[in-house]
Amino acid sequence: MTSQVSSPITAGTADEPHVVVDVLGEQRNPAKETRRLDRVIIRFAGDSGDGMQLTGDRFTSETASFGNDLSTLPNFPAEIRAPAGTLPGVSSFQLHFADHDILTPGDAPDVLVAMNPAALKANLGDLPRGAEIIVDTDEFTKRAMAKVGWPANPLEDGSLTAFAVHPVPLTTLTLEALKDSGLARKDAERAKNMFALGLLSWMYHRPTENTEAFLLRKFAKKPEIAAANVTAFRAGWNFGETTEDFAVSYEVAPASAAFPTGTYRNISGNLALSYGLIAAAKQSELPLFLGSYPITPASDILHELSRHKNFGVRTFQAEDEIAAIGAALGAAFGGALAVTTTSGPGVALKSETIGLAVSLELPLLVVDIQRGGPSTGLPTKTEQADLLQAMYGRNGEAPVPVIAPATAADCFSAALEAARIALTYRTPVFLLSDGYLANGSEPWRIPQIDELPDLRVEFASGPNHTAADGTEEFWPYLRDPQTLARPWAVPGTPGLEHRIGGIEKQDGTGNISYDPANHDLMVRTRQAKIDGIAVPDLEVDDPPPTSGGGTPSTSGGGTPSRARTLVLGWGSTYGPITAAVRRIRRSGGQVAQAHLRHLNPFPANLGKVLKDYDRVVVPEMNLGQLAHLLRAKYLVDARSFTQVTGLPFKAEQLAEAITAIMEESADVDV
Repeated sequence: MTSQVSSPITAGTADEPHVVVDVLGEQRNPAKETRRLDRVIIRFAGDSGDGMQLTGDRFTSETASFGNDLSTLPNFPAEIRAPAGTLPGVSSFQLHFADHDILTPGDAPDVLVAMNPAALKANLGDLPRGAEIIVDTDEFTKRAMAKVGWPANPLEDGSLTAFAVHPVPLTTLTLEALKDSGLARKDAERAKNMFALGLLSWMYHRPTENTEAFLLRKFAKKPEIAAANVTAFRAGWNFGETTEDFAVSYEVAPASAAFPTGTYRNISGNLALSYGLIAAAKQSELPLFLGSYPITPASDILHELSRHKNFGVRTFQAEDEIAAIGAALGAAFGGALAVTTTSGPGVALKSETIGLAVSLELPLLVVDIQRGGPSTGLPTKTEQADLLQAMYGRNGEAPVPVIAPATAADCFSAALEAARIALTYRTPVFLLSDGYLANGSEPWRIPQIDELPDLRVEFASGPNHTAADGTEEFWPYLRDPQTLARPWAVPGTPGLEHRIGGIEKQDGTGNISYDPANHDLMVRTRQAKIDGIAVPDLEVDDPPPTSGGGTPSTSGGGTPSRARTLVLGWGSTYGPITAAVRRIRRSGGQVAQAHLRHLNPFPANLGKVLKDYDRVVVPEMNLGQLAHLLRAKYLVDARSFTQVTGLPFKAEQLAEAITAIMEESADVDV
């Protein structure tokens, strides 16, 4: 794993303190102890205006450059500026980083940085016994505590004895550090998040120079603000170095063994998806057109793609969702790789035009970054409840392929796969991401160009049918015998004039047709085209258990025994499910795991896989939509475990639920 920032250098023996040299070349205090950890979960929490997302993002960037594996969970209100000091206004950012392969942002924080009483109260229930709490004591006024229903100060009444509390007057210390900056008090106070970031950077030996460079760039037009933030950041680092309250700092080594060799960067799901779309356009040698209307949590894709006109990307911010997909479908008709991005409410508005795209049989990517619903629902919270909408949310028989990325980095590959299907089979394709993947981030290995698929297409260039009288004609619905895709004819190509529109077409000629037999044929043909899409078989992770000596255990027949329970997931549940399965196996349980990327059509071997196991457990962040599809199609008793809290599953919660189902079924078997 490559890194542009060198890691801290440590020296010492088990009998004497470590001497640690930070990235700036300054020697750390040798009197302070340095402990090595294999992983840490940190949560920054404060008001929406306290800069918690920026603070978490900067700590994440430095952690990525250091070489740790990581996973993040930004969690913020839907309001632009919720009421200050209130529970609904709390914004948080959780980061899990480790010296080994990890899969989730972590179940519970080891460290909570709370900028005010509301942040402490909103997150206190998530903290395990012994967790560290760093709290800004300046904010614990009677008025602030009354806003969250605390009659007494929890820092003084003994209610936090289960935790390691570090009371730090962050506001006072920041103002003291900036007393000569010339800034007004209000402006100077805003830098306290950088003081906190500096302190945490000292505690966990994070690189610092990239953050300082970032601050200078971000506030380049306001040099006094840039200087103040850098000063506050350094003051926080120095406070950790000199204060007696923080006698220990921690090291988490780079996760070198967890990654194949390559160049890595930290990436969010929406950024990875944006890059995947650009890569698909380059690999198909088509211009990329995005027709979009801003909607949380999909807007970042529009923002990102608008920066890349140099790659032939054209972005169109329409006046509404319907206009956005209409423009995208028009671009597809014109020969572009066309994309529209939205969330669940926008999909509802786009449904008629998606049906039109099915009828026209044109390639179109419909990217749905799912969020909590129904209606406006929870704009900034995650959910995966649009699966049935993607499958059936159109009038008539209008089948479309549906695929879902499993991780933030996987959004890149999923975008390429969606483009492959759309271009090869001439069909709209749903890509179902969600808010957890969109906003979360993880390390991503930047692929080599020769690793990307060849997506080039051939446009129709001339007549493709000979009439009975010998006349050469162009038939817009004459199909490829392998894919059932119709020709893609770019408007303006001489001799390729043909009808377009939503009324049913005659097979082959494309003329308007109300013939019952023809309609039956066209409906079944469009379905057969989707059913025939080539997707990889489902891979199942079902290793034989090992005996005490590390050798595989065997069943009575002498062959390695296999699990009787399969956990099947889709989309962003991959990380929590995999982490839960690992926990069960470590405790001696035997369980298999598989994860679906292709949800329509399903992999050809899915039916056999399901029947190979006595029990199938399907965790979903909805009320059981995939389980419903599996029961209907394969007649299996798929057991749902569902959650619709606006948050991803916790690994421990999933492990307990799966284990309970396994034990319950074992009792029945006996």
